[in-house]
Amino acid sequence: MSSDSGPAAPPERPGLVTTYRRLWPYLWPHGRLDLQRRVFLAFGLLLVAKLATMVAPFTFKWATDALVAAANAKPGEALPTGLFAAPVLMIALYGLARIVMSALTQVRDGLFAKVAMHAVRRLALETFEHMHRLSLRFHLERKTGGLTRVLERGRGGIEELSRLMVLTLVPTIVEFVLVIGVLAYEFDWTYSAVVLVTVLAYLGFTYKATEWRIAIRRRMNNSDTEANTKAVDSLLNFETVKYFGAERRETERYDASMAKYEKASTQTYVSLAVLNAGQAVIFTIGMTIVMWLSARDIMAGRTTIGGFVLVNTMLIQLSMPLNFMGMIYREIKQALIDIDDMFRILHRNPEIADRPGAPALRVAEAAVRFEDVRFAYNPDRPILRGVTFSVAPGRTVAIVGPSGAGKSTLSRLLFRFYETQGGRITIDGQDIAQVRQDSLRAAIGMVPQDTVLFNDTIGYNIRYGRWDASLEEVREAARLAQIDRFISGLPEGYDTPVGERGLKLSGGEKQRVAIARTILKGPPILVLDEATSALDSFTEREIQDALERVSRGRTTLVIAHRLSTVVNADEIIVLDRGLVVERGDHPSLLARGGVYAALWSRQREADEAREALKRAEDEDDLPGAAEPRMRAPEPLPAE
Repeated sequence: MSSDSGPAAPPERPGLVTTYRRLWPYLWPHGRLDLQRRVFLAFGLLLVAKLATMVAPFTFKWATDALVAAANAKPGEALPTGLFAAPVLMIALYGLARIVMSALTQVRDGLFAKVAMHAVRRLALETFEHMHRLSLRFHLERKTGGLTRVLERGRGGIEELSRLMVLTLVPTIVEFVLVIGVLAYEFDWTYSAVVLVTVLAYLGFTYKATEWRIAIRRRMNNSDTEANTKAVDSLLNFETVKYFGAERRETERYDASMAKYEKASTQTYVSLAVLNAGQAVIFTIGMTIVMWLSARDIMAGRTTIGGFVLVNTMLIQLSMPLNFMGMIYREIKQALIDIDDMFRILHRNPEIADRPGAPALRVAEAAVRFEDVRFAYNPDRPILRGVTFSVAPGRTVAIVGPSGAGKSTLSRLLFRFYETQGGRITIDGQDIAQVRQDSLRAAIGMVPQDTVLFNDTIGYNIRYGRWDASLEEVREAARLAQIDRFISGLPEGYDTPVGERGLKLSGGEKQRVAIARTILKGPPILVLDEATSALDSFTEREIQDALERVSRGRTTLVIAHRLSTVVNADEIIVLDRGLVVERGDHPSLLARGGVYAALWSRQREADEAREALKRAEDEDDLPGAAEPRMRAPEPLPAE
């Protein structure tokens, strides 16, 4: 047998029963007797409301028979007496039945709304929490816009499924059963058989047409998700779009997705017209046959004109919920898909999980050690190939090397965003793979290269380092990060919004906010992941001063691109192709004349070239600097 089986078939979606079994613990929450009582009351009111619905056509029948008797009575002839012979009373009873039916239905909907929305809240919260437990690899592979759409549609799907099933589908089934029973009791089995066949044909056509429509609807949803994801991605990278003048390209990409959405949406509306027309034809044929049967029985004297009205009224009442069967089926099917997408995420096991009974990390000296660490994102391309080094308590070790050497991978492994595939990482002799992740990350502070801030205030972003910190502690952290003076000069101070991803702040200001929240966190271990590589030289020197103060007395791992930022490190580790090729302090590595010295030389030459270019530009800006370069004017010809 060939091992090449081709692409795997998409996993089968669960059915209605399976999905409801999954949802039942949320719709019937243990320990919430108030919500369980609401479920009981909602179903009780459902039955009473449907009984009132059945009473309404009978009052119409009795009123009609009484009116016919009154209209056909000869002058002076006594009219029939009794409760059911009073037209005005029957009309009043008809109105009362309709009021009771409507009122009980609304009360039922209101009672069940809290149950449904509680289920939405619980399941959405569990999914949101689970998304944060999933690995970095999962989030790098999935686009944020797509994940938020899954969460949004899943919430909507739970609400829709609960509402349609409990408030629409179940009441319709109850009403249909009552109609079949009433017709068989009041008339004969022929009426019930015709209605049963009509409804079955109606539902069969609705199923086939809706399945066809669901395929179109799925294409529409996919194109909608694609357009939304592209829009989110483009807007999050607003500055990059501007840098490259790519507005037209982004617009064309978005329009291409919207064109697919337009086509699928148009097909959706056309298919809806076909569905509605077919449903109307089928139900009208069945209703016509039943009305003919009733007219035949009236002419044969087996029933009254009121019976004709009863049949007509009952079928019209039944047609109203049946008209929505296509929508109900489609929405239930879509809700099942949306809920299943949410459950697929919820049931996905985190790549990094704590061992059962894992203890908390106990930090005493904060000594960090990498022992023969091996790792690869892709098995065909190893990143780290046996890296060993130590960071002594309170000391600073810098990791340098060319791009792709595996520098940033070390920080991700230290935070346990990924597990090592060989060797181990220890803190004070404790293997970080054997301790709880929350305790590990509580002991490490990070100042990354690309600082992304929450779309909130400066104070909120600083306090994110330690949420229970007082305002004075926040201000002290800002002072140590050398950003307090800048914040004090803002009209709104610490309540100043930073914008989406912190776009209202400069790169240096964002870095200082990141430093301040790390200071506020107060971790014994500090990781600086190319924290100044995106800044200009002047800002870099200021930030570097702040970072040196922060790292004083802490075990610090510096991942550096600019070698000028690590000349004072206690030890410099040079990585190349996943291996430690050199180690030592700055002077000894320069004296060795190896990889580090070559990197240092290249960066010095690049820095000197930039400084020379800047000096030339400054000279051009001086008054009169450009005059010597101007060509002397030729003398005017003599007159």
